[in-house]
Amino acid sequence: MQDGDSPIEEFKRTTGATIRAIAERDDITASFSPTGQGLVGSDVRLPLPARDLPAGDAAMVRGEADAVALRLRYHDGALHRRRRPGSDLARSIYDGIEQTRCESLGIRRMAGVATNLDAVLEEHCRSHGYARAVSQDEVPLAEVIKVMAREAITGMPPPPAARKMLDLWRPSLDAQILKDLASLREQAADQGRFAETVRRLLDHLDVDLGPETDEANEDEEQNEGDNAEENNSQTRGESGERDAEDAESSLEGEQGDASEAEGSEQQDSESDGEMMHGAADDEPGRPGRPPFADRRNARDEDAYQAFTLDFDETVEAADLCDADELDRLRQMLDQQLTNLQGVTARLANRLQRRLLAKQTRDWDFNLEEGILDTARLARIVANPTHSLSFKRERETQFRDTVVSLLIDNSGSMRGRPITVAALSADILARTLERCGVKVEILGFTTRMWKGGQARERWIATGKPGNPGRLNDLRHIIYKSADAPWRRARKALGLMLREGILKENIDGEALLWAYNRLLGRPEQRRILMVISDGAPVDDSTLSVNPGNYLERHLREVINHIETRSPVELMAIGIGHDVTRYYRRAVTIIDAEQLGGAVMEQLADLFDEPESGPVRGRPRIAARA
Repeated sequence: MQDGDSPIEEFKRTTGATIRAIAERDDITASFSPTGQGLVGSDVRLPLPARDLPAGDAAMVRGEADAVALRLRYHDGALHRRRRPGSDLARSIYDGIEQTRCESLGIRRMAGVATNLDAVLEEHCRSHGYARAVSQDEVPLAEVIKVMAREAITGMPPPPAARKMLDLWRPSLDAQILKDLASLREQAADQGRFAETVRRLLDHLDVDLGPETDEANEDEEQNEGDNAEENNSQTRGESGERDAEDAESSLEGEQGDASEAEGSEQQDSESDGEMMHGAADDEPGRPGRPPFADRRNARDEDAYQAFTLDFDETVEAADLCDADELDRLRQMLDQQLTNLQGVTARLANRLQRRLLAKQTRDWDFNLEEGILDTARLARIVANPTHSLSFKRERETQFRDTVVSLLIDNSGSMRGRPITVAALSADILARTLERCGVKVEILGFTTRMWKGGQARERWIATGKPGNPGRLNDLRHIIYKSADAPWRRARKALGLMLREGILKENIDGEALLWAYNRLLGRPEQRRILMVISDGAPVDDSTLSVNPGNYLERHLREVINHIETRSPVELMAIGIGHDVTRYYRRAVTIIDAEQLGGAVMEQLADLFDEPESGPVRGRPRIAARA
């Protein structure tokens, strides 16, 4: 490590050097941004890891870097294009297996690369719900063939999260397909022979190869040295690109640099036919239309939509169980609170001291009524003809603040994470209330696992294409901003009820909390999200692109961060939320959550209230 360098800077430098060494190219550079974008020209853009460099985050970033480096080293773009099929499904499988070939060659030679790529594949399968799949319909064939090819070439078993989908598909594949996959190992070093075997595999899978590719036309569009990752803008309309490229193209103009974010948001707004000042007359003060409305009749099939909103619900926590059970759940929460009393008390007191220190008291003097100004009594004693002087404290801007805490109530939060989240919300509500800051506590999940009445209606209507979200949302109000803590304390115990925790559709939940804040009269509005993973709903992801929910979440976050008066921050439990949010922190252990919440809020209140968060311009709402 060079003198004065932080661990994160050293990590960035060594990652860039590793990419150049694996790719055997000195012209490659590495840059880091919250989203990452793969290979752009000679620049490898990678997601920004958390500051404390947790092992899981570091392995994920290294894995993505290794995947790009291995493609640079082993992939011949011109040869790939000559043999590339014409149909979308065939291209998807063909491109995915080619990327797998490049990665597998690295796995066979370097043990460290194998570990990093395993971490990426594990997270990919987990975040897309493949580890919980119960039928073949829930896992795309392209994903299965890609992992089976990896297994055949490397001779290594896939990571645990990928095994379930292989078990679902392997028995239904005939012997010839399995033979084709096995033969890939011998041909991995020869891209030409490998491509022929892949095309033969596609034929045995009964996948239509489509028309032959016009090599001349493609060569005009793409230089021979380019890689698939470099051509996001040219291939955005082709669903056949591999998953990593799909994820990048779905960002719809997002750029890694903050300086370009506002411009891309402007383009998104224009494409929707609405500018910021174009809010409807019945929505005064709105900063423009959010990136989700009921788009069931939208012309853009890629736009996020819900198949039906009829079965969604927003419900008070107390309405989800009877009073006796709420009492029992609250007692369980209090027992946990007792065990952490010393730690939580210190955190709460530290936050309270920092907040109260901000509340400088300003007074108006020489008034006819108010509080008697005792400092001026001596003047009256000296000259009784003077009248009494009064003073009145001015209303401070600090108190004109509301904080909304949005908590992920998905099944993966079950156990210690949701318990600590409930404890942190309880402590936060009490502490901020003592400081004169209003706080609301919200939760989000779904009413059912793997779809509910929305999916049943979709099936009953003949399973139309592009259905959008296929589950019933459940948004829970544990404490409204105007309710005192003592009235809402029992409701917080509901988080400990396991039957509540199901799946998570983060984008719409974030919009719901955001719209609630827009309706508040306070001048300063803060939204804090606590989550442990990317959005996952098996029912929706089984019939939509794999990045459907994640893409919408990114759109919502960009809208709030760049085009709204709401200040947004996030805390990830074991999940790198810095990939989505500009102001974010990732913690590994749920026990760190209370401290992270307190510190994030304390740091936020330490910033000038009239200024933006981290120097970003705050765009005022227009009527």
